[in-house]
Amino acid sequence: MKTIQDITAKKSKERITMLTAYDYPMAHFLEQAGIDIILVGDSLANVVLGLESTTEVGMTEMLHHTHAVVRAAKNTFIVGDMPFDSYQLNPRAAVDNARQFISAGCHAVKLEWFEGCPKVASDIVKAGIPVMGHVGLTPQTAQAQGGMKVRGKDAESARTIINNAKVLEASGCFSVVLECIPLEVAKMITEQLKIPTIGIGAGPHCDGQVLVIHDLLGLFERYQPKFSKKYLDLGPQILQAVKEYKKEVISGQFPDDAHSFHLPADEIKKLK
Repeated sequence: MKTIQDITAKKSKERITMLTAYDYPMAHFLEQAGIDIILVGDSLANVVLGLESTTEVGMTEMLHHTHAVVRAAKNTFIVGDMPFDSYQLNPRAAVDNARQFISAGCHAVKLEWFEGCPKVASDIVKAGIPVMGHVGLTPQTAQAQGGMKVRGKDAESARTIINNAKVLEASGCFSVVLECIPLEVAKMITEQLKIPTIGIGAGPHCDGQVLVIHDLLGLFERYQPKFSKKYLDLGPQILQAVKEYKKEVISGQFPDDAHSFHLPADEIKKLK
């Protein structure tokens, strides 16, 4: 079982691997592959529930999916993504909501940057709960900041992101996600922080990387982020399998004898 000490010790030595999972089967595969961190991401709003924004999921949905992941990944470090309404709309409830993720089996929670993030992060850390920060593009507040676009494209905004990352480190975060920022900015942050950085659309210089598993496997067709690499294209394969099933059911090929059960001959006689 990996601990925070195991994760933080990897900085500048070995790249950290993190992927999202939202259910038992996928979490099982990630654990079997030896992924360092599983993030129960609020991206489930988009890739699992078909919603438009991550702000549309709350504690009920997040905890439901967390329980499924925890059942499968007994030996993997699990981070619960705190939803928008659990700490941004109601900062006073943040610690109690974070405790619910820990009670569900997570080992840490993740917070996206917002104006009150340093105080919330500090409060949660003081309550004995590890916190992963998140700066750059923050999907929960993206629409109020001009949409889902790269952040830090000029010196002034880049400096703000760098400072935000430093503030989160000072608030007690054990790591910070850098999303959709120029690789030069990510490199500066990684070099200046003592805690690990985990990149997503932030270039190769971060201490680790994270992707949404549905993007990696080609399971989400609505859009494919520029920064996300599709390692498999399972969508067309799934579609073909379903079409084949439909064809065999209509033609009578399935189920065949090999996929059916039989009553013994003597029992058939009794039944008749």
